[in-house]
Formats: sequence, structure tokens, C-alpha cells
Amino acid sequence: MVTWKQKVIIFLATGGLVGFAPVAPGTFGSLAALPLCLLISSMRIGPALIVVVAMIMVSTWIVHAAEKIEAQKDPSQVVLDEICGMAIALFALPFTPFFIIGEFALFRVFDILKPFPIRWVDKKVPGGPGIMLDDIIAGIFANGVIRLAIHLL
Repeated sequence: MVTWKQKVIIFLATGGLVGFAPVAPGTFGSLAALPLCLLISSMRIGPALIVVVAMIMVSTWIVHAAEKIEAQKDPSQVVLDEICGMAIALFALPFTPFFIIGEFALFRVFDILKPFPIRWVDKKVPGGPGIMLDDIIAGIFANGVIRLAIHLL
């Protein structure tokens, strides 16, 4: 019997059930992050940082609980990690089509290909922290690549 608390955890972990998309749930989860990213982009940097850090902390607990409920390692329908990763990818950047499309593409590439250390974290760090950390790193990488490109251009 699934409890009300478990239903809420699954609802949140799946990005409002977006994670149940029949194909590419991580991609749909990343897209579902955009309204949240718009809200965060409207904040000053200090409050935005507090919101993102708090979101990561709460999300780590939620995805850890969802993994236990689903009884499988890093269930594909859990996309809250992609939502947090996109928030990091777009953090403190203008919310414009150029940055949205660029960061979305970079984040998905890093999340799918998992270059070092993302793959290592994905394989070695268990539970909620592992589910979250690979997407956090992918978001940092995506954000960093755009910032480097801006600096070089």
C-alpha cells in the first residue's frame, strides 16, 4: 500500500509526473525546470543562491526517498536531479533564448555523456547524493563552458 507521503515524494521526484514521459524523461525534466529557472533568474544573486542551495538539499532527501520507494538505483522517472542541474546550468546567466538553448544543450550533453568526474560520481556515490551530484556537476560544467566562451569571445 502506497502512503500519501510516498505519493507526494514520487510526485515531487518526478517533476510533477513529467518523469513518466515514455521517452527521454531526463530531457523532459530538464525542460520542466525552465519556469523555475525563470523565477530564479529574476532574483538578486544572494537570494537566488540560497534558493538553489536549499532546493538541492531538499531535493537530495526527496530523490533518496524516491529511490527507496521505487526499490531501484537512480530510477529513470526521477527527474528532480535534472531540474536542479538545469537551475545550476542557468544560474546567474541572462534568461534569454541564447542562454536557455545553449545551457539546455550543454547540460544534456554532459548529463548523457558523463565525462569525468560525472561518470565516476554516478557509479560510486550511492543514494540521493549520488543521484543529485552527477547532475550538479553537469550543471556546473555547462555553466562554466558558457562563461568561458563569453570570456574568450
